Amino acid sequence: MPLITVLVTGGSGFIGSNFIKHILGAHQDVRVINFDALTYAGNPDNLAELTHEPRYSFRRGDITSGVDVGAVMPGVQYVVHFAAESHVDRSIEGPEVFTRTNTLGTQILLDHARANGIAQFVHVSTDEVYGSLGTEGYFTEDTPLAPNSPYSASKAGSDLLVRAYHHTFGFPGVITRCSNNYGPYQFPEKLIPLMISNALDNKPLPVYGDGMNVRDWLYVEDHCRAIDAVLFRGKAGEVYNIGGKNEWHNIDIVKLILRELGKPETLIRFVEDRPGHDRRYAIDPAKISQELGWEPAVKFEDGIKATIRWYLGHKEWIARIKSGAYRGGRACQGV
Repeated sequence: MPLITVLVTGGSGFIGSNFIKHILGAHQDVRVINFDALTYAGNPDNLAELTHEPRYSFRRGDITSGVDVGAVMPGVQYVVHFAAESHVDRSIEGPEVFTRTNTLGTQILLDHARANGIAQFVHVSTDEVYGSLGTEGYFTEDTPLAPNSPYSASKAGSDLLVRAYHHTFGFPGVITRCSNNYGPYQFPEKLIPLMISNALDNKPLPVYGDGMNVRDWLYVEDHCRAIDAVLFRGKAGEVYNIGGKNEWHNIDIVKLILRELGKPETLIRFVEDRPGHDRRYAIDPAKISQELGWEPAVKFEDGIKATIRWYLGHKEWIARIKSGAYRGGRACQGV
């Protein structure tokens, strides 16, 4: 039986690496090419277990390089596009790399995918392109885009390129927009792994502002199942919102982690809020539920405990990031 070739960009990152393991396990007729530039958030350790998997291969390359993308695209039938700069704080400090990678890189990838006649292109985006919600209501696929950070603006730009390529060229592009993910292998600059890591080391846990910002949390495996459904059954030209139906204030997440680890709340440190910090995100996933039959399966109470257990059992993974060993000795700043 011939294998289906799926190109996964940014496959060495948090969600990308979880997705690669998911799709290889769920589909025996799929082979995966992981195309990753291995910037600071791309960690080869995340996929070490696949070293001897014949249906998996790694190609180092940059989505902003037409030469790199052109070399990897022949023979590819499906593309799942995760590769992006994604940390809001870093985008505030240096917006240029976000615009280049997230917007220009997506355009270069679209051009080569179109030239190679791929069957489906899934562009993995974020609920942050919608901006900030008040205390009521939810983001739907028809919510106007109103990004408030350089990161979300660069992702909105890439979303609009995918939409334009479908409208102009009939390109088989589809967009997913997810809520905040959590789970194994998340880079420890993000809220949940940062709090776990600092708590384990008895270091202060920095919480922006009053800690009352609200996020909708989705276990990464649930997100992977949703992308799988969109890849093979989603309709080209459509947007699918993927949410966990699970809203939490940031401060309550931090306190929950401390309770689970048996650490005191005196470790919490409220710090100056970041510029333009969106107050609330919440996704309405009714469309993907009705059209593709997807629902989140992991309850947050179970998922967060499983995530904490994973980090407790993988202290060496965190240590290799902090020391820079995962990048050949280049220490990671800010972690």
